[in-house]
Amino acid sequence: MNDASPLKIAILWHMHQPNYEDPGQDRMVLPWVRLHALKDYLDMPLIASQFENVRTTFNLVPSLLDQLDLYVNGATDRHLELTQSDATQLAEEDKLEILHTFFQAHPERMIEPYPRFRSLYKKMRESSGQPVQASLFTSEEIRDIQVWSNLTWVDPTFRSEEPVRSLFAKGQHYTEEDKISLLEWQRALMKRVVPTYRRLLDENRLEISFTPYYHPILPLLCDTDAAREAIAGISLPQVRFRHPEDARTQIAMACKRYEELFGRPLIGMWPSEGSVSEEAAGIIAEHGIKWIATDEEVLYQSLRKGGQTNIRGNPHAVYEYAGLKLFFRDHGLSDKIGFVYSAWSTERAIDDFFFHLKEIRRQRIKELDRTVVAIILDGENAWEYFPNDGYEFLNEFYRRISADPELNAVTMTEAAGGLSATPLKSLFAGSWINHNFRIWIGHPEDNAAWDFLTAARDTLVRFQTENPAYDTEKISRAWQQIYTAEGSDWCWWYGDEHRGPHNSEFDRLFRRHLMAMYTILGLAVPVELHSPIQGDSSPLAITYPEAIVTPTIDGRVTHFYEWASSGTFDCRRIGGAMHQVSTVVSMIYFAYDRDNLYIRLDLGEIEHLQSQQKVTIEVRLAADTVQRPEFDLNELRRQPLHSETIMAALEDVLELAIKRDTLWSRGFGRAKLTVRVRAGKTELERWPVKEELIIDVPERETEIFWPP
Repeated sequence: MNDASPLKIAILWHMHQPNYEDPGQDRMVLPWVRLHALKDYLDMPLIASQFENVRTTFNLVPSLLDQLDLYVNGATDRHLELTQSDATQLAEEDKLEILHTFFQAHPERMIEPYPRFRSLYKKMRESSGQPVQASLFTSEEIRDIQVWSNLTWVDPTFRSEEPVRSLFAKGQHYTEEDKISLLEWQRALMKRVVPTYRRLLDENRLEISFTPYYHPILPLLCDTDAAREAIAGISLPQVRFRHPEDARTQIAMACKRYEELFGRPLIGMWPSEGSVSEEAAGIIAEHGIKWIATDEEVLYQSLRKGGQTNIRGNPHAVYEYAGLKLFFRDHGLSDKIGFVYSAWSTERAIDDFFFHLKEIRRQRIKELDRTVVAIILDGENAWEYFPNDGYEFLNEFYRRISADPELNAVTMTEAAGGLSATPLKSLFAGSWINHNFRIWIGHPEDNAAWDFLTAARDTLVRFQTENPAYDTEKISRAWQQIYTAEGSDWCWWYGDEHRGPHNSEFDRLFRRHLMAMYTILGLAVPVELHSPIQGDSSPLAITYPEAIVTPTIDGRVTHFYEWASSGTFDCRRIGGAMHQVSTVVSMIYFAYDRDNLYIRLDLGEIEHLQSQQKVTIEVRLAADTVQRPEFDLNELRRQPLHSETIMAALEDVLELAIKRDTLWSRGFGRAKLTVRVRAGKTELERWPVKEELIIDVPERETEIFWPP
């Protein structure tokens, strides 16, 4: 291609929520499908389709669309039931539930901008440390909370529609009639979602892909031993789960549903969580699917596995394996949209993104005929952290792409058909998160869930074999419970990786699906399923790094996954502070990349200490050399440290980077870490209390890196 050729960009927005349907109850356990429908599922394709030179791909999960159907046909959820209730007739416990659950939105973007919602939120929080008293809130205030907890989720695209426009203008003193009209509008909006996607697909304005039906981790359905490819010593369930036939069924069900909804065959697939393996890819290809996508870290490992000499490869190429075209998401750019840009101004974020696109184009100018930048990320959850739900960002983002002759936004299928593909000899078994399956298997809770699933599935197969004339409709319903329980979302919340306010609901719902299978068949439910799988929510005291980490040294947790693969030392579980004061350091993170060793310290409340005397933290690292940087917390907060050998910054956390060559003559080896906290000359804490924390950093040649 000549130098005037544009760089192709393939943007895929993944729309997904867990299956919240409570078996046999015609209701959802949590309201997030309904609320995200107001904020993300419809406005996202409408905004993208306004720009003539921009074409995007939307990946939809079939079970998400099923839940929208249920809402359209009258399904409810607890939040909706409480919203519908007359505020003057609510019992005391219902009012308390509203006060505890109706402010579950990002405060800075979804509560603070609205004076009435903000004042009610402040009133609720003023009783922090004491039980919230429902009697302090009038029926009128409760009703305003009911309305605002729904109204704040409405995307700006729809705020000119009635009754939404009038309700925003009114601001407070809502009536029961106001509330009813808003809920009726909600249901009507949800009814528009699928027809809008179908219309835009028919008009060739966008592409629609699917995941397997209930969002399972396909490689683990094929064989849980696939987890060993990335982590050889990982602990696995007691019974090996090996059912590639279930992977086939989940894919076939998705293909069938796609044709029912859109009147054409399914062409492309984002496998759940970008999870791939050679066996899973072969099964996907059997169903006539032409392209799939995963993360660039999987590409690194696949090239190494295949013994290809250029292990750095080109992460922006289209590859081909087993008859499938493969896209590998640009990890950095995708995560910047998902986790970083929400804290930046729109202008700065857009300028940064396009600077990187232009740099990629410059580097690949001689091979644009086989280059595409795959931007793949969650299409819903990020926007609540952006001002105005990302409305300005998305419009400027698409406008800049549309107006730039050096860029061409295409669908995944257009890129798969229009670019030369590079053969890939092998495909590594991994996901978009750290190229492994650690999130979904390996922890005792994850493994227990897999064993319960295996036992339930084996029971169903045995029952079906022994009762060939049994009611086929009931057998089908029983299999549906198994397929639902195979979804990725349950194990996402088991283990130490993700803890939130709804873990117990996910645990209960997973077990409810398995229990429903037994009940449908008229069998006794195993007693074990009546007890929670989830146990102690505290993480292990020490964990070790699983992958390369390159955090931004700015004193903030820049995005959710910034330190996700690092090692950790939990000071709260160890105990042993030398003086009877609040713990200053609560958690130590440690990680490395090719150039640096990184340390992060999570700090507790230190303001009361700093007001009395100078508080310093010494980070002692004993390697070939001994480094003992000491930080005055007040001074570091005012002025970050940046030298040739060390960087440090403090805002919400203390982050530190030390050059590996400063610690070891060969750039790798073992370091012993000790953290000391002093107030004046008095030592308050030492972590670890006795022996040093051991950090092993491998030789650079054993690591896989893309060129900078």
